[in-house]
Amino acid sequence: MVNNAPVKTLKHGDLTIEGYSRAAVQSYWRVPELKLGFDLGAQPWGFMGTETWFITHGHLDHIAALPVYIARRRMMKMPPPVIYLPTETIDPVREILKNFTRLDRGRMPCELKGVAPGDEITLSRELVVTVSAAKHTVPAVGYLVWDRRKKLKPEYTGLSGEEIRDLRKAGKEVSAEIRTPLVAYLGDSAPKGLDECPAMYEAMILIAEMTFVSPEHRKEKIHKFGHMHLDDFVDRKDRFQNELVIAGHLSTRYHPRQVERMVKAALPDMLDGRLHLWL
Repeated sequence: MVNNAPVKTLKHGDLTIEGYSRAAVQSYWRVPELKLGFDLGAQPWGFMGTETWFITHGHLDHIAALPVYIARRRMMKMPPPVIYLPTETIDPVREILKNFTRLDRGRMPCELKGVAPGDEITLSRELVVTVSAAKHTVPAVGYLVWDRRKKLKPEYTGLSGEEIRDLRKAGKEVSAEIRTPLVAYLGDSAPKGLDECPAMYEAMILIAEMTFVSPEHRKEKIHKFGHMHLDDFVDRKDRFQNELVIAGHLSTRYHPRQVERMVKAALPDMLDGRLHLWL
């Protein structure tokens, strides 16, 4: 295995979160069991086999590695990847890929799909991704991965298999779809991105940014530029129903030990042990 970019790994239940995230440096995340990733600020060689990516916005620390990733897959004769990204970024990204084709003299085969808040993407029979609005300085979105299953409606639970079969033959819908939010990924956003998508607070795993932690950095200015502060987590500590909350995208202004000290001072119980700092 070629280790050409840092990767941190955290296992939670049946899912594995992999990646790296520092503000203005690079952000990239992957959930191998779901066969998808979020953002491409860099592209570790080991991530190349994941062919479905969801990009939140066009800042370079979240998208710069897109041409590298596409070119590597072409070089290794892998199928073209599918990249979801805000609709407003589609045309500029296409132009960038055209220019890299001129420079590299190699094709950039991929499927770019524009998304907007409210969109729903079916990945498989069991997995659906919904798109929510983020609040940032450029067009940005968040993503929520749902597990969906069919469950017999309560009014039919006492029936035999033959009776249920007959109802289906008669055109009755005997099952209802049950959705469970698995992984929420917000990317860069002011708190409005969380607050306007309540399901993010309910997902089993939430990955969000905590760019600033120092009391010296004023929340009003931070929110204006589409980011979050430690205080925003403190203000919402009772809203997080998630089993795991990952705080990433921390500013390079801080040393990791400084971040840990400030966060533990503000949230001594670390959200009952559910808050994990991606340092």
